[in-house]
Amino acid sequence: MSIKTNALIYFLAFCSGFCIMGIELLGGRILAPYFGSSVHIWGSIITVFMLSLSFGYLLGGKLSTKNASLTKYGLIFLVASIMVVPITLFSQPIMEFIFTHIEDSRYGSLLASTALFFIPTIILGMISPYSVRLLVTDNEKSGQVAGILYFVSTLGSALGTIITSFYFVLAFDVNTIISAFASTLGLLGVLAIVINSLAGNKELAHA
Repeated sequence: MSIKTNALIYFLAFCSGFCIMGIELLGGRILAPYFGSSVHIWGSIITVFMLSLSFGYLLGGKLSTKNASLTKYGLIFLVASIMVVPITLFSQPIMEFIFTHIEDSRYGSLLASTALFFIPTIILGMISPYSVRLLVTDNEKSGQVAGILYFVSTLGSALGTIITSFYFVLAFDVNTIISAFASTLGLLGVLAIVINSLAGNKELAHA
């Protein structure tokens, strides 16, 4: 991987962290009209995100062992983008159905969080381990690379949290923000695929 490609991977990891925490934060706004915003509602949301991210880490790590490439990396972003879209389309009917069938808000919020966020967050969780695989070219530096990557990704998460909570929610409605996150993920995926394709064409031209 070239220096430019590595910089792109760090940038994509930063953006994925930003989007993950932005979506998680908005989860509270989506559930609040139906289940409230008490501590057990946030407990449900955080639990679902932590579990789905853990599964995503496992799947991403496994996928990265099979001919890892920047194109496949971009495809993860594209799939994540597609999986985020249903949150904007179906959150209201899902919330209404669960709210009317489960009286206890604890279990209702847990089920609602799972229905909305489990699958897209699994896909988003695949990004970090796949990023490490693409960046590591020297086993002796794998720990250092992983540390830098998780620093960049977590920094993105921190900024995603504060910018979404301080600014985005004041200027836009929830669906608009989530749609913007989905679009961003999709564009990043296309960017990775295009850059990998252009790099491949240059190698063929010089061959």
